[in-house]
Amino acid sequence: MDFGDVSDKVWFALRVTYNREIKVKSELDGMGIESFIPMCYKDFVRDGRKQRKLVPSIHNLIFVKMTSDGMKKYKAETSLPIRYIMDKSSRKPIIVPEYQMRNFMAVAGTNDEGLIYFSPEELQAKKGDRVRITGGIFEGCEGTFMRLKGDRRVVVSIPGVVAVATAFVHPSLIEKIN
Repeated sequence: MDFGDVSDKVWFALRVTYNREIKVKSELDGMGIESFIPMCYKDFVRDGRKQRKLVPSIHNLIFVKMTSDGMKKYKAETSLPIRYIMDKSSRKPIIVPEYQMRNFMAVAGTNDEGLIYFSPEELQAKKGDRVRITGGIFEGCEGTFMRLKGDRRVVVSIPGVVAVATAFVHPSLIEKIN
């Protein structure tokens, strides 16, 4: 299956029903298509024993890098239930810019237990300065500096889809950007 020229690929935000995001990712990985699911560790008790497992942080959400035509083909040919996350104002599928996706993956890809995820509506009322993290595991990430749950954090967001807040970031590791 041909999914187009590499230079035409963009990041699509997709919904996958019935918690099948891991199955979709496996299918895409098998086809050599780049995708991303924010993951985190959760503790479960099974048969009286505590187990730690890596699971999706936000169920039913996956990001896929593909051409528009390739995505249309994939959606038509896959047996798995996927749909675009739509931009409410333009009524078109949300396409995530490469720099936003890189920042989001740099933070969400750490699987850090201190990360907090928010829906776009939860962050609507809180705005802060645009900043860049200059050290530590989140070095180079850009986002919005905020005080959340009693700590200073940097929030990296994909408008209309999701936002993730880092664990505590010391102010000495943050520089304001315009």
